[in-house]
Amino acid sequence: MILSTSRPVLWTAAAAARATAGKVNVEWQASGVSIDSRTIEAGDLFVALQGPNHDGHAYVSDALKKAGAAMIHRDVPGLAGNAPLLRVADTMEGLRALGVAARARTSAKVIAVTGSVGKTGAKEALGFVLSGQAATHASVGSFNNHWGVPLSLARMPKKSVYGIFEMGMNHPGEIAPLSQMARPHVALITTIEAVHSEFFKTTEEIADAKAEIFTGVEPGGIAVLNRDNAFFERLADAAKANGIATIIGFGEHERADIRLLDAALEVDHSIVMADVFGMALTYRLGVPGRHWVMNSLGVLGAAHAAGADVQRAGAALAGLSPPKGRGQVHRIALPGGELTVIDESYNASPVSVKAALAVLGRLRPAPGGRRIAVLGDMLELGPRAATKHKCLLTPILENDVDLVFTAGTDMANLAEALPRPQSGGHAGDSKALAPLVLQAVRAGDIVTVKGSAGSRMNVIVEALLACASEDAASAPRVVNGE
Repeated sequence: MILSTSRPVLWTAAAAARATAGKVNVEWQASGVSIDSRTIEAGDLFVALQGPNHDGHAYVSDALKKAGAAMIHRDVPGLAGNAPLLRVADTMEGLRALGVAARARTSAKVIAVTGSVGKTGAKEALGFVLSGQAATHASVGSFNNHWGVPLSLARMPKKSVYGIFEMGMNHPGEIAPLSQMARPHVALITTIEAVHSEFFKTTEEIADAKAEIFTGVEPGGIAVLNRDNAFFERLADAAKANGIATIIGFGEHERADIRLLDAALEVDHSIVMADVFGMALTYRLGVPGRHWVMNSLGVLGAAHAAGADVQRAGAALAGLSPPKGRGQVHRIALPGGELTVIDESYNASPVSVKAALAVLGRLRPAPGGRRIAVLGDMLELGPRAATKHKCLLTPILENDVDLVFTAGTDMANLAEALPRPQSGGHAGDSKALAPLVLQAVRAGDIVTVKGSAGSRMNVIVEALLACASEDAASAPRVVNGE
C-alpha cells in the first residue's frame, strides 16, 4: 500500500526495514514519523511505543486510517493482512535506529542545544534564522529526551542543510546517548544554573551533566558557551577533554568572541549592539527581555560555527516571535481599555521567573493599570524548593510588581512572605486560582503568568483570554496573539 501525500517521501518500506533490521509485509512509503495517533498526519509512519502507562499498539488500527504505515513489535488483533507494517524487535529501539539512520544519510550541519534555561528558545531562534538561508530541520516543541531526539532525527529529510536538536535532562547520564545519536558539529550550551536540581547535589554536577553534550560532537566540531557563566571554564575544559579544539564564547565578558556592547530594551523588542569576531553588528531582536538578548548572542555563535552568514542571521532576528508559552503577548479588549497578558506558562525556574519579572518591571501599565504576576510552582528544585520560592520576593519588589497571585504548595511560601498590599491571593492549584485572578484584573493591567509545565498555569492564560467583564456586551476580543 502506498498512501499518496503532498509531502515528499521520508521513508520507504525498504529503507526503514534496513535501518531497523525489521520486516515489512507490503510496500509502503511514509512522509513523516509520529508516535501520537491523535496528531498523526496523512502519510506518517506511526511508531507504536510501549510505555509504563500507555501502549501504542492499542491505537494502530485508528492510526492506519491516516498513516502510511505502522511500526509494531507485537501482533495487533483485527488488522487486515495487507495492512502496511514494519515489524521490529522493539519499537523504542526501532525509533532510535531510524534516528541513527536518518543522521547517517544526511550531510547536514547538525547543531545540538542544551542549557539550564533558554535552550528551547535558542533552538527555535536558530531554526528561524537558518531556515532563511537553507533547508533547515529542527525538533519541534521540547522534544528533547530519550524519545524526542530520535523522533526528531527520524523526521529529518536527507537533503537538510542544517539540523537543530534540543537536548534536555533531569538526571546524570541522559544527554550523552542523545549527543552520540545526533553526532553534532556544533554544541551550544546557553547557561548553567541551579535548575532541575532535584537529582543533583551541586550546580557543578548540573554543569557536568550538560557537558555530556560534548561526547557526541564530530571531529573538528565547535562548542559555543556563555562566557559570562561561572562554569565557562569547567565546560570549556570538558569540551577540550572530548577533543573539541574550537570554543566560541558569547556574553559581556571582555574576552567573549561575540560580545554584547549595548542593548536597548523596549516593550516588545530589543536593539542589540555586539562585536562579532571583531565586526560591529547591530540588530533588532523581535522578542523583549535581556535574557533573550544574551541568548541571541549564542544563536549567532552557533550559526557562525555551522558556517551560516552571521549578518543575515542577525537581520533575521527582527522577525523572531516567542514560542507558545514563552513570552507571547496577548492584548484583550475590555470596557475602558485593554488587558495585556504575557504568557510565560510553559515552564519556570528561579532564573527564568526573575527574567520574566524583569520584563514586567520594564513595562508601563496604562493609567489606572497595574503590574500583576500570577505564579505557579517551580518544580524539580529539590529540598531547597521552599526557600527558592520565597526568595522571589526580592525581584518582585525590585520590579515594582503591584499584585501577586500564587498557586501551588511551594508558592505558598512566597504567598506568606508577600506584603499585604501586594498579596492578590493564593490557591492550591491553577484551576482554583483562576476565578481570583479574573475577578481582580481590569483594563490597563499587565499580567504575567508563569509556572512550571506541571503547574498548568496555561489554565490561567486560557481563562484570561476567555474572560468577560460583567459590563461587556460580549466576550473580550483578542486584539493580537494566538
